[in-house]
Amino acid sequence: MSRKSKASVKLPSKRQLRVGEEIRHRLAGIFIRQDTFVEELRGISITVSEVSVSPDLSNARVFVMPLGGQDIETIIPALNKMAPFFAHHVSQKVHLRRMPKLKFLVDGSFDHVDRITSLFNNLPEPENGNNSINTDSEMQINPQADRPSEIPKT
Repeated sequence: MSRKSKASVKLPSKRQLRVGEEIRHRLAGIFIRQDTFVEELRGISITVSEVSVSPDLSNARVFVMPLGGQDIETIIPALNKMAPFFAHHVSQKVHLRRMPKLKFLVDGSFDHVDRITSLFNNLPEPENGNNSINTDSEMQINPQADRPSEIPKT
């Protein structure tokens, strides 16, 4: 079993991106209007962050997150149960030969951003209190040099 290198990963085509964005836009409209008749989804604000479409346009992974991330364990199964309903309503607005099969997944990017933010906020301060970034008052522009040089402090 061989491992694929990072260079061999194919990026999505323009068509995949366009179809995914159109599906995302239509699903977001359905969730804004709350056109669902499922009790688990009533009154819940759902964000559709991304729709990733397969190269053959037969499957689409829909990354969603409810407002505040609450009740995710009940919302995702309800969305997947109603996926044919959503696909039918989206197919009325998006004109494709065949509508991709929708699969709803939790969007973990919000948690990832929170984790990175907390890591940056918890960075230790420099020990000597002197930042390595020079301010404009410490810099002198020499028109003949390629880069600015520091003014000696007296």
